[in-house]
Amino acid sequence: MIPRLRHLERVTAALQRAPVVCLIGARQVGKTTLARQVAAQLNAVRFFDLENPAHVAQLADPMLALEPLRGLVILDEIQRVPDLFTVLRVLSDRPRRPAAFLVLGSASPDLLRQSSESLAGRIHYHEVGGFDLNETGAGSWRDLWVRGGFPRSFVAPTIEESTEWREDFVRTFLERDIPQLGFSTDATTLRRFWTMVAHFHGQIWNGSEIARSLAIGTTSVARYLDLLTSALVIDPLPPWFENLGKRQVKAPKVYLRDSGILHTLLNIEDQSDLLGHPKAGASWEGFALQQVASILELRREERFFWATHGGAELDLLVVRGRRRWGVEFKLTSQPAVTRSMTTALEDLRLRHLFVVHAGTDTFPMAAKVSAVALSRITEDLRLE
Repeated sequence: MIPRLRHLERVTAALQRAPVVCLIGARQVGKTTLARQVAAQLNAVRFFDLENPAHVAQLADPMLALEPLRGLVILDEIQRVPDLFTVLRVLSDRPRRPAAFLVLGSASPDLLRQSSESLAGRIHYHEVGGFDLNETGAGSWRDLWVRGGFPRSFVAPTIEESTEWREDFVRTFLERDIPQLGFSTDATTLRRFWTMVAHFHGQIWNGSEIARSLAIGTTSVARYLDLLTSALVIDPLPPWFENLGKRQVKAPKVYLRDSGILHTLLNIEDQSDLLGHPKAGASWEGFALQQVASILELRREERFFWATHGGAELDLLVVRGRRRWGVEFKLTSQPAVTRSMTTALEDLRLRHLFVVHAGTDTFPMAAKVSAVALSRITEDLRLE
């Protein structure tokens, strides 16, 4: 088992502050394992798996079942019984907090609307993604890129078993998990859409083009995108625009969150296939972006991309108050300063621009521009 110490530390600390902590993340990303690691550090723990009919039956009268409990109470797959959030609001307001609640959900907070309505000011969200390089070791980045960060895909004994697990995940996700989130959508059509998005991975979103390719309406395309975003398998990156006297792109970029699932949908089996594939550069960009976001713990409201209709573009813009940093991602060991980078530095008034690349060295490229090896982003990519 690969320890997830940063997540464990954050969740344990959050339970000291908030009466309810919600772990959110895609199915099979390791939320339950993390919850059990938290439970191992605490006493008087009660675990309810809301996919287990026996546990659901115990919660037929949730107030009666939960009110007497003390210590930590874990409720797994909370989106299956959203009415529990109303009960948790009452229980979290008790004096001296006799119990804390750790709830696990395979959907975004926006989808778990009742949590935000019933538990405003009482709930802390902690997002759990796939493994990152801090957890697997920097030297494993090639395997992590090819296999993705889902634990069972990454630790599979062979690439064939990893591929098989991801294929099973895609099928089960579409046929079982999506309906359990309350959506009635044809699995075959949704898989075609998901595969089409994989071919658009790293590109500016054009729903009309995808609708024409799939021969469906633009309303359906927008609904499918919202659905897979809410299920935490697609990650749109919003654009940044301001008054610069230039026409700027105002549509998001779209990425699949997990590189391994991307490769499954593109029928890429191993590193040799990947490096010869037309989407290799886009795959690298999405993978490296997710690693930077995870390791630097970037909040969603801090992350943007920037592009102009004149051709200037910045893969990742990090905005914190008045401070701004840029990050470019290049599948090469010898990155060079481009005109687009210079334009981004000047127009966006960046404090620094980092070029994350596939080589082994970190070195200065120009004033305010540094090349950083992906394997060294923990040490060398700092937002200061």
